[in-house]
Formats: sequence, C-alpha cells, structure tokens
Amino acid sequence: MNGPGNPTLDQLRIFLAIVDTGSFAGAGRKLGRAVSVISYGMANLESQLGLLLFDREGTRKPVLTTAGRALLAETRAIAQGVDGLRAKVKGLLDGLEAEVDLAVDVMLPAERLGAVLRAFALEFPTVQLRLHVEALGGVTALVGEGQAILGISGPIAGAMNRIERTAAGSMLMVPVAAPSHPLGAMATIPPGAARDHTQLVLSDRSRTTEGQDFAVISPKTWRLADLGAKHALLREGVGWGNMPLGMVADDLARGTLVRLTMPDHLGGTYRFSAVWRRDCPPGPAASWLLDQFVAKGVGDEARDGPADV
Repeated sequence: MNGPGNPTLDQLRIFLAIVDTGSFAGAGRKLGRAVSVISYGMANLESQLGLLLFDREGTRKPVLTTAGRALLAETRAIAQGVDGLRAKVKGLLDGLEAEVDLAVDVMLPAERLGAVLRAFALEFPTVQLRLHVEALGGVTALVGEGQAILGISGPIAGAMNRIERTAAGSMLMVPVAAPSHPLGAMATIPPGAARDHTQLVLSDRSRTTEGQDFAVISPKTWRLADLGAKHALLREGVGWGNMPLGMVADDLARGTLVRLTMPDHLGGTYRFSAVWRRDCPPGPAASWLLDQFVAKGVGDEARDGPADV
C-alpha cells in the first residue's frame, strides 16, 4: 500500500480556513479565493492524504470526520510553525536579533526583572533570551568577554576598557541580623560593635572587582557567592550583613530578622548600571531591554552613603 502524498502548505491553510469559518464560502472570503478554488484545494488535500477530512453528506455545513479531527491539531502546529519561521526570518532581515544574552545582578529586584521580561516576550515573540545572574563584577565580566550583549550590573570599577554604561536605578541596602544574634538582641548598638561579630559578605566570582570590598566593616567575614545562602544564614543567626530592603521586608515584618541601627553603619544605596561593549552595541531587542530597565530605575529612592553589598 502506498503511503500518503506530500500536502502543500496552501492546502493545509485551506483546510484550517474551512474549520475556522465553518464553510467553504467562508474560507474563500477569508483567503480571498473563489469557492471553486477552495473546493479544488480541499479535494487535492484529501487525495494526497488518502482520507476524507469533511463529511459533506446530508448537511449544508462541512463537518470534520474522525480523521479530520485527528489531523487538526497537527495541521495547526505546522501552520503556526511556518508562521513563526517567517516572522523570525523577517526579523533577521530587518536587523532583529535571533537571540539576546542578558546578564543581571543578583540584587536586581525579581519583580522588576519579571515585569520587563514578560513585556519583552510579548514585544519580541521571535527572539530567544538567555539569562545570566551574577554578583558584583560578574555581570560586567560577562559583557566584556562577549558572553552577554547587555548587563544590568551592580558596583563596577570607575573606568573600564570597552565598556559603556548608563544609570539604571538603585535600591536600599540595610544591615540586618536574626533576633537571636548578639547584635539583634541589643537595644542600643554602640559604635564599633559590628566589628566584633562575623559579617556575611557577598563575594565576586569574577576578577572585575578583585581586591575591592563594598561596605565590609568587620575583620571577621564569611564570603558567600550566593545571595539566597546569605539570606538563609542571616536568619539562622550565623552572622550579620547587608541585604536589599525589599528582599528582607517580610522577614522584618515577621520578626525573623531585625534591622540593625548602628551609628557607624546605617546602610546605603546599591546602584545599578546598564552596561554594554562599545564595539558591540545592543541591537533592537537588546536596546528595548536597556530602555526598559533604565526607565524603571528612574524613580528609585536613593540614600547618601556607600554602595553596600
């Protein structure tokens, strides 16, 4: 027995148009074809497949057969796949990137990142996105090495070869500890007391800020490369440390962490910068992302003080 033939994309679109409009005449209007052309195309498709897709007997409206219903989902997937292919090719011809590599600082609020990327998916449905999350100089390192076209970085060195940057908002950092920690249990913290206790410090996995410390007060430190681990250890009372206010707001409300009022360390502002390589500027999709992050950072509250980690 011979297998099915090779239906054309046009024949498949005719099939879908009949299903969607409920009639051969409706399919003709939708596709701008004469009804005779629709009927001919449908007959050719059924001949190619060796199956009847519509039951035309005893009804004025074509009704899908069992075979027609079985093939409908697959036919839609093929048509949608071709539409997606055409959209991606058009984007490439228009200069739109096929993929964007974005690196963001671990401190960037998750709500902000989610809102921007949700809008990005709607605005650029054909562009794939690869997301990297790093701390401190790790973001700028990925951009400098060409592994990311755009970065939303935390504190970076003042002058970096090949790197352009623009302000992209900030967030408040506050010193916290568990209520069971000696500092957390103090009603009044005297100057210098923090130096007697272990400070949990976020460390940089790159060499971009090697040798630099941001708001490190105590000579006793635990260095952590993961913000989530730092958060968990703070709640366990292992040490004290600076955290994004938004990330610990629920802990402060529940009392699982307390905000430390230290006369020599009140906290400060962690500033974000959008960074890209001078010799490899962002394309249309990446530029859209850059503008979104910059715009959302305009209203951020800032405080005079060091850039805390």
